[in-house]
Amino acid sequence: MLRPLRSRAAGAALVAAAAVLAPGAALGLDAGGADAPAARIAFVEPGAAEVRILLSVPADAQVDPASVQVTLDGEALPSTATTTDDGPSIRRTTVLAIDTSRSMRGARFREAKSAAAAFLRTAPDDVRVGIVSFAADVTVAQPPTLDREAALAVLDDLTLSLQTRLHDGIVESVSAAGDEGQRSVLVLSDGRDTSETPLDEVLTAVEESGVTVDVVALEQGPAALAALTRLTEPGDGQVLDAATPEALTAFFAAASEALAAQLEVTATLPDEGATEGTLEVTALGADGPLSAAVFARVRTTATEEAAGADAAPALQAAPSGLAIPLPVVIGALVALAVALAFLLFQGLTRSSRSARPASVEDQIGAYGAQGTAATGGPAPAFEGGAGGLRTADSVITQAKDATAQALSGHKTLEARIAARLEGASSSLKPAEWVLLQAMIAVVAAALGLLLSSGNPALMVLFGVVGAVVPWVYLGRKGSKRRKAFDAGLADTLQLIAGSLQAGLSLMQSVDTIVREGHEPISGEFRRVLAETRLGVNLEEALDEVATRMKSVDFAWVVMAVRIQREVGGNLAELLLTVAATLREREYLRRHVSALSAEGRLSGWVLGSLPPVFLGFLLLFRREYVMPIFIDPRGWVILAAAALLLTVGAFWMAKTAKVDI
Repeated sequence: MLRPLRSRAAGAALVAAAAVLAPGAALGLDAGGADAPAARIAFVEPGAAEVRILLSVPADAQVDPASVQVTLDGEALPSTATTTDDGPSIRRTTVLAIDTSRSMRGARFREAKSAAAAFLRTAPDDVRVGIVSFAADVTVAQPPTLDREAALAVLDDLTLSLQTRLHDGIVESVSAAGDEGQRSVLVLSDGRDTSETPLDEVLTAVEESGVTVDVVALEQGPAALAALTRLTEPGDGQVLDAATPEALTAFFAAASEALAAQLEVTATLPDEGATEGTLEVTALGADGPLSAAVFARVRTTATEEAAGADAAPALQAAPSGLAIPLPVVIGALVALAVALAFLLFQGLTRSSRSARPASVEDQIGAYGAQGTAATGGPAPAFEGGAGGLRTADSVITQAKDATAQALSGHKTLEARIAARLEGASSSLKPAEWVLLQAMIAVVAAALGLLLSSGNPALMVLFGVVGAVVPWVYLGRKGSKRRKAFDAGLADTLQLIAGSLQAGLSLMQSVDTIVREGHEPISGEFRRVLAETRLGVNLEEALDEVATRMKSVDFAWVVMAVRIQREVGGNLAELLLTVAATLREREYLRRHVSALSAEGRLSGWVLGSLPPVFLGFLLLFRREYVMPIFIDPRGWVILAAAALLLTVGAFWMAKTAKVDI
């Protein structure tokens, strides 16, 4: 397809609108002054033997088609001119890109709809008109069509939503305008762009398409007008500053009149000559002669004509096959991932419940006639069809077995997971936890893919976050449990000492803690009782508690109990002394924590400020920060910044941390 002249398709419309509205309409448009050209060549379509031209003239010029003359580089060409009343042979397309953000609510949106409707009713019948709406989403509400009633119905159904994806709206409008004939895009917006599409990408799309982009800026400041002006530069368009919503109807009406006033001029080219040159068209109007000139391509080669004829049938070929929209695919993936996560969670929950200590009745039932406990046996599999169907439980069991076998080759990793689960008082096994964590990561990755509309980078990011967050949550839960254990240890020792003074034995005192204490201390002492009943030494069972809870204070308690058992003495008084020491340590620990709170808060603020600010820029000023991710020098800067930030955060953490 040969690229025609990149013309100012609606430039004359803007000039006419400014002329209609001025003076007093408060439309700050410089092009509407007295020095504005009275005629303009809107489109040039080159050919092998003749060139066709669309000439835009003022609506009230009353140009005589017989008076039109054409010259190419000063040489007169035989030409004919006709009005567009009967429909020109050159295809004309206009796309209305309408801002449907929340800022347009009220009179703005009503006037915008009214102005667009007036344009649809008065535009020439041969002009194909399309409608694109842009807000949180960009939608081609109506592809370019000659059906005015359909376009009016679509216009009436437009609704408002959040955001203003101006850049994406212009790119989509340029694409919807097609690649044939005179094409123009009229953009109506009252806000700044909130999309992630860089401005350079929009400018490139407009320049390569050859579409004229004109913008109607509704009640916007100088900064916004400057940005909009840059959008119109590649297509030689203009920006019309509408100070009030009421000015929109007059502008769109004038744009329609300018399209109706166009003339189609056909000029015969000489047998030989250059393929491009300066075209000048002159005509006689009611107020005097009109003239317009432009440098454009006027002639095509035989090879290009043949290529265009061969390509024509290919343009009419319709795509075959079933096309499934990307959001539907992503939604199906998310639904599948959520369903699998639910099944896995249910299976792991049932597994953890069945892993709880069995009652005496269950233990006796294990030696019954069928060899399984009445309440603890496995659920039977459902058999159906020729080969039978395994239930979700059996599938989850196989998955757990496979994960357990994989972990068996990494004893250190399995031990770390088991220790973390025990510290957090979780009944899950390491294999079950790995499966659950993997499923959470898959669901998070699918959610990231859905929220980003198919961006693989965000999918990976969400997947990593989904894998890390459960592990961090498990660690924080264990840390909170250990702090609660240390905080209640002094009161527990005092209760044990009181029981000993009342005449109870040490084991009876521990049983009292189990019955009257609070978690997590009662749970840990319950485990001590169970281990001692199975033959484990009391000191060893208490040592396991100290190791499991990572409690230095309780390790001292175990040391005191062991010494008392070896050398004798009053254990109650010894425990009271240890309890008093622990209270003093807890008081000192809290005092130091209060004094170092400012330093720790400063560390959190300084450590989180750079990544948080970077995330803010990625969301709201993506074009400003993206070069650092695509330029190798930016990669070096990011690596150095991450290294320095890590060292600084580690240093501040060590400075603010005081061991008691």
